[in-house]
Amino acid sequence: MRKDGHDIFIKNEQDKIDVTKELKKLIVTSIVAALKYEEFEDKCEVSVTLCDNEEIHELNRDYRGVDRPTDVLSFPIFDEDDMGGKVVLGDIVLSLEKAQAQAQEYGHSFEREIAFLCVHSMLHLLGYDHEEGKAEESEMFSRQEEILCNMGIARNV
Repeated sequence: MRKDGHDIFIKNEQDKIDVTKELKKLIVTSIVAALKYEEFEDKCEVSVTLCDNEEIHELNRDYRGVDRPTDVLSFPIFDEDDMGGKVVLGDIVLSLEKAQAQAQEYGHSFEREIAFLCVHSMLHLLGYDHEEGKAEESEMFSRQEEILCNMGIARNV
């Protein structure tokens, strides 16, 4: 999909949760909202792979050494594409199965969880890392909540 000159590729590799046009639109909207908030003006490319817990478990184990499923993984690239001047930011891998379980656990909608995970992952692709320390964590989490609020997707408390 293309939005605001950005190319966002969505690939569904799971069959447990229906991937609707609305869900794809939410993913794209969340990614673009993070780019706008961060004032990222270059046109970019982001790939999003939708998977299940089994696949993300394997990736989490192989790439991070953590032997359990997670909700989302970010693989930053941040490379200038010679073919059109787009910045290739990287890949997002999102477990729809985990997102659905977390939405139920946290008492909010599946859509809110997907938007949160996309924004969270985009901030990682843009260089933020909440595992670097408390100050970095606070900054990243504050940004992601503000982006979601700007989208009209507030946290249920």
